[in-house]
Amino acid sequence: MQSSNPVLNRSFKNPNYPAVDSNKLEELYSAPAASSARTGRMTIDDVVTRTGILLGVLLIAGGFAWTLNLGGGIVMISLLAGFALAMVNTFSKTIRPGLIVAYAAVQGIALGSISHVLNGAYPGIAGQAVMGTICAFIGMLFAYRSGRIRVTPKFTKMLIGAAIGYFLLGLASMIGSFFGLGSGLGLFGISGFGPMIAVAGVALASFFLILDFDQIQKGVAAGAPEQESWRAAFGLMVTIVWLYMEILRLLSILRGRD
Repeated sequence: MQSSNPVLNRSFKNPNYPAVDSNKLEELYSAPAASSARTGRMTIDDVVTRTGILLGVLLIAGGFAWTLNLGGGIVMISLLAGFALAMVNTFSKTIRPGLIVAYAAVQGIALGSISHVLNGAYPGIAGQAVMGTICAFIGMLFAYRSGRIRVTPKFTKMLIGAAIGYFLLGLASMIGSFFGLGSGLGLFGISGFGPMIAVAGVALASFFLILDFDQIQKGVAAGAPEQESWRAAFGLMVTIVWLYMEILRLLSILRGRD
């Protein structure tokens, strides 16, 4: 099965899961006490539990960073460490829960520090970003579960193409800022195309949640091993972190224009 989410691609692309008799598997899942302990297969509850663990670690690390008001050097180190761990967890054939938890911890440190700084400049912005992230998550989950948004090959190609273009814009903005070309060519600042691109970033991250939900459901339906729930939770965490950062950036742009 081809995955539409790059982060979950390692997990759900052409899986070589042990063959299980379909009738036996249906019987196990239909049992009143069905669980991954009995079936050996990933369930939605497994993904929810692992995602809850990662969110808990992120919030604890974020609270720690917020309280200590860590400097920019720690933030940069945390962001780089988070990127490195994301790459390792994405492309590794072996699932390493410890590294996935470590990713949540370093991202929590980075987000907590960044949120503290922006909240000092724009009081209440961190809480608004959290509420915005929660609302976007619930809204996308409802849209997916109700069938209002369906994951089709065309939808997936368009979304991934838009994501590639978005990150190329971000790279161009970063290179432009290094050469002193204003606020990154005006692509991600408070003027020029900044606000429109910020809105596009929030929309893009939100729609990627739909891909996450779809791949998790397909993984469960395909009988993915229980351990794959860690990778599914990791993929969901990556999108949630991205969404929070995009909402925080959009709010800071809007507040900065007042």
